[in-house]
Amino acid sequence: MRGPVAPPQVPLSASRAEAFTDLVQDSVERLERRWPQLTEIDFLVLDVPPTIGGDAGAAGDEEWGAGTVPLGGTISASEGRPARVVIYRRPVEIRTKGRDERAALVHEVVVEQVAELLGLSPESVDPRYGEE
Repeated sequence: MRGPVAPPQVPLSASRAEAFTDLVQDSVERLERRWPQLTEIDFLVLDVPPTIGGDAGAAGDEEWGAGTVPLGGTISASEGRPARVVIYRRPVEIRTKGRDERAALVHEVVVEQVAELLGLSPESVDPRYGEE
């Protein structure tokens, strides 16, 4: 008789993509306490950045063209669509070794992208930016 290794309510049963999305959501919730207007921004997780010349329109494509893979990007609000912050899962996972390191990098990327969208410095968005 075979069954799942862990019941569905146990974190072990969450996929890597689901666990990553949870990290992004935790980071957003942490920032929303200080910046309630973030509830009007969509936060998305994509596996990888679009190819150069792709249709996503996320910031950071210039860096991508220079050989640096972006960890996140922003898409300004337009025609009834809210602004968006995009976090790229695979590039973040590749740069981290454990869950704590990944959570710290996810938060850093979220803070940087929110700062870009709001036209502020990352330190203004989260005073603890860069300390973790």
